[in-house]
Amino acid sequence: QRIIGADITMAFDECPPGTAEYDYARKSLDLTLRWLDRGWNHFNETEEKYGYRQSFFPIVQGCVYPDLRRKAAEYVAEKGADGNAIGGLAVGEPTDKMYEMIEIVNEILPTDKPRYLMGVGTPANILEAIERGVDMFDCVMPTRNGRNGMLFTKNGIMNMRNKKWATDFSPIEEDGASYVDTAYSRAYLRHLFISQELLALQIASIHNLAFYLWLVKEARKQILEGNFIPWKKSMIKRVTQRL
Repeated sequence: QRIIGADITMAFDECPPGTAEYDYARKSLDLTLRWLDRGWNHFNETEEKYGYRQSFFPIVQGCVYPDLRRKAAEYVAEKGADGNAIGGLAVGEPTDKMYEMIEIVNEILPTDKPRYLMGVGTPANILEAIERGVDMFDCVMPTRNGRNGMLFTKNGIMNMRNKKWATDFSPIEEDGASYVDTAYSRAYLRHLFISQELLALQIASIHNLAFYLWLVKEARKQILEGNFIPWKKSMIKRVTQRL
């Protein structure tokens, strides 16, 4: 990661499935923490290669077990890294368990360093995680789901393969966050999906990525204005409904 010039170098870890038994999760965490020590030491013993700062983020694992998550979070926090990641969630465990683990970990991780939730998630997941103190996210969902015809919008989820869109010539999303939202109609986008045209995948991916970026920018705005909690509640109702 040093050599390829990564801005953020991630610690090497093992991500057990969300349904892993306790003994497996414990052994897996011990392995992850040993790898963390080796990676952290090597990172600090090597120099930045290209004239700009490179950061190192440890990863908190521990599956769905509170004691393992606390152990990992305490160990990670002691490193004093530029930021910290929360891994091993949204991998098969119930959603309420994911939120519980985020709360446990974020009670321990320092508040003055970015908290990065790896591989999450739906718009609702992101808003719930922000409320629980998460700062950064990554996820394949905007593009993967987009390529399969699912569009996330401010008013709900659209399956563009559904016949109901065949004669709907209104914009994809009237007040959408991307140029594609008003450049193409819902009927045309459905036609592209049904015809298996690659342009459909591109339009849907651009739309979803723009929506996700709008969502987190708007969340930041609402936090600064002191309105995040009521806004979040109303947004979750909107973005989770099927159109």
